[in-house]
Amino acid sequence: MQSFTADQQCAFARLRQSTLKSAHAWAMKEALRRLWEFRSIPRVRGFFARWHTWAIRSCLASIRYLAKTLRRHLENILTYLTHRITNAVTEGLNAKTRWITYSSRSFRDREWFKLAIYLHCNGLDLELRC
Repeated sequence: MQSFTADQQCAFARLRQSTLKSAHAWAMKEALRRLWEFRSIPRVRGFFARWHTWAIRSCLASIRYLAKTLRRHLENILTYLTHRITNAVTEGLNAKTRWITYSSRSFRDREWFKLAIYLHCNGLDLELRC
């Protein structure tokens, strides 16, 4: 909300008080975006507790489901906010390796499998040397 202008903050406040379900869901989503701005774990916990209470009390089943999911993964979220690193690269390489395995219909030779992984993950140098 810091990036909102004064007019946008007024519109957001009106939208938050609206009775439209879509407006309510949008307001909750926008409020939750602030979570990533915090650097202090106690402040994150306090903010999340307030947002979680608001979400659980809403009449929107999808928002309640999201709130419960985020509550289950809160420790992982706090770890990310502390260290600012993820395992996305590792997960991407794992997915690519699984795709290679699937598309090859399994290799008979382990060396060919390693070469295919190097080729598809840009780890194989194909430059000709004389």
